[in-house]
Amino acid sequence: MAVDPYSDKPKELLEVSPKGLVPGLKLNNFDSPRALNESTVILEYLEDLAATTTKRSLLPPITNPYARALVRLQCDHVNRALVPAFFRYLQAQTLDQQMECEEEFYAALEGLVALFERAEREVLGGGGTGAGGEKKAVAQSGQGQGLGLGLWVEGGDLEYADVMVGPWIFRASNALKHYRGFELPKGAKFEAYTERLFNHPAFKATCSNEELYIDFYERYAFNRLKSQISDAIKSGRGLP
Repeated sequence: MAVDPYSDKPKELLEVSPKGLVPGLKLNNFDSPRALNESTVILEYLEDLAATTTKRSLLPPITNPYARALVRLQCDHVNRALVPAFFRYLQAQTLDQQMECEEEFYAALEGLVALFERAEREVLGGGGTGAGGEKKAVAQSGQGQGLGLGLWVEGGDLEYADVMVGPWIFRASNALKHYRGFELPKGAKFEAYTERLFNHPAFKATCSNEELYIDFYERYAFNRLKSQISDAIKSGRGLP
């Protein structure tokens, strides 16, 4: 169910997420229903669950541990660098702070791109894009599945790192643009990636309309919000 985490928290939310943070997942396939919270943990649970049900994995096969490790490096960067930079930028109130935080957020995006490019280079090997190696490897893998390159490469499909970073790039394209005048990085490769990401049916199915994001993040943009996340940003602590 959809909830406003900044209003009075319904007991149904607190039952699955004791801190009152979203998302939370209720599991009714136990004699006594159980619950999980934290988005990364929920994603890992669903990935493990799919291994025994749909057999559709968002990670490279376990027989390719290096490719899996590269994806985890990308996800770690999203959690440690990109998400905190997003909130610091949005909550920055003075022009100097906003300029500094804008540079930090751009640097976080550039760091992610560098990790994507590293994976593309090391997973695809010497063929690379220039020699047609990318399209050949993607085609042989079955539309890119199993490489861990996701939508970063042409012909790829939605994978683990895309799911992790997609919501934050999308929110940057509307909330940060609206409140801070932010523009996503230019460049054919990154623009093609965001176009594939934003237009993927599974991704589009999870998005709300632009007005909702702008309304939701208004409290952050004007620093009128008292929450665990905003308090952590102000104090320099890690995000809850």
